[in-house]
Amino acid sequence: MVINIGENNSLFNQYIAEIRDQEVQQDSMRFRRNLERVGEIFAYEISKKMEFYSTEVTTPLGIAEVPVLSAQPVIASIMRAGLPIHQGFLNSFDKAENIFITAYRKYEKDGTFQINFEHISGPTVDEKEVILVDPMLATGASMVLAYNALLRKGTPRHTHIVSVIASKEGIEYMQKHLVGKKYTLWTGAIDSELTVKSYIVPGLGDAGDLAYGAKE
Repeated sequence: MVINIGENNSLFNQYIAEIRDQEVQQDSMRFRRNLERVGEIFAYEISKKMEFYSTEVTTPLGIAEVPVLSAQPVIASIMRAGLPIHQGFLNSFDKAENIFITAYRKYEKDGTFQINFEHISGPTVDEKEVILVDPMLATGASMVLAYNALLRKGTPRHTHIVSVIASKEGIEYMQKHLVGKKYTLWTGAIDSELTVKSYIVPGLGDAGDLAYGAKE
């Protein structure tokens, strides 16, 4: 299932506009904060699909029955670009466990590249609800790699995969390589084109560089 929350008009699209805007991008703090805000909105929308139970809360004037989360999710991020969105989710799911995954593109002389997995750090995900976040879903290869890395920590009950902007090619790649897996893909926009270096067009550029500075 693919859910594009940018299809409906809301404040969410204001943040997407600023994240894409090359002028606003000059302020890296603003860029990070907008990614964080987007993460908070994704968290709110995803929470509607999670399990709740009713509990009694004592107020100064009586007792109120309120639905609350049955369990906090595990939030998993691909470093480094996923960190601002991760914080947005953590602002909402403030008791969540956390996983961090390191992976990178290794470029060859001819311009082609491979996605290399390095390390995963975090708790077991067995029978837990997991939220896996990365700002961009370009080719889809890094997200599939990250999902498979999660399986080293157990088998999630369900995985919510979150990308602020996705390409059609990346979505098709995931659908092809995650057949039979229990996941939902959440995105804020779907773009149709990839460059020869596999950047999304119109996209927004390199989210990691915009958030934390250019890498060598």
